[in-house]
Amino acid sequence: MSLIPQALILRGPGTNCDQETSWALELAGSGFTSRHINRLIENPSLMHDFQMLVLPGGFTYGDDISAGAVMALEIREKLGNDLKSFIKDGKLVVGICNGFQILIKSGFLPGNDFAQKTTLFSNDSAKYECRWIYLKKNPKNNSPFLAKLPEIFHCPVAHAEGKFIVSNKKILDSLSKNNQVAFQYVDAEGNPGEYPVNPNGSIDGIAGITDPTGRVFGLMPHPERNIFKSQHPGFRRGNTPGDGAGLRFFEGAVEYIKKEL
Repeated sequence: MSLIPQALILRGPGTNCDQETSWALELAGSGFTSRHINRLIENPSLMHDFQMLVLPGGFTYGDDISAGAVMALEIREKLGNDLKSFIKDGKLVVGICNGFQILIKSGFLPGNDFAQKTTLFSNDSAKYECRWIYLKKNPKNNSPFLAKLPEIFHCPVAHAEGKFIVSNKKILDSLSKNNQVAFQYVDAEGNPGEYPVNPNGSIDGIAGITDPTGRVFGLMPHPERNIFKSQHPGFRRGNTPGDGAGLRFFEGAVEYIKKEL
């Protein structure tokens, strides 16, 4: 086995953030292979040659039914058992934006049991939100993706269906009890708030969650678009807050994998 972590970037028709994601993975120290979902359906065992599965952003199948729904169905029905085995083996899965929508609607978040308990609905603003927001990580969540991130950082969002909602209060209570909420939308001082601090109206400002192990991670913001200091909107004004924090998101995962190899 290669001592360099290897990530499988899974794309479908309409995926459009795979290249940015591959750059982020490479800068973080990971190798990567990009494959269309049809190739993985033809040979599901291919998945097990990798230590991380990445579902990047975009508009798979045009989001014609609802965002991520078609690819979610394909994953659940055609790749579900292999993906459950992949997760059971201690490997990592991350879904960004459309990838988060896919993990939610396939039932791999919040519990890897094929049961959809939450969804990502149309933004309260009734428009596509494309701008920078602040995120606050949950220090009690043990996900490798969070290990190197600061408590509060800037990150871009770009979505029309990002409002996180749950089917009943028991699910929300369970997410809180198990520390599965990974990110919340906040202001620059770390305080929760209404729109525009919360860009979509998500309950409790939830921007990302994990499964109970912390190894399956879904988030609406795009860390792969914040890997260089020059990508930050304050760059030319000289007030960029450090290097691109999004890179640290991927570095945490890569360092975790290296320890496990």
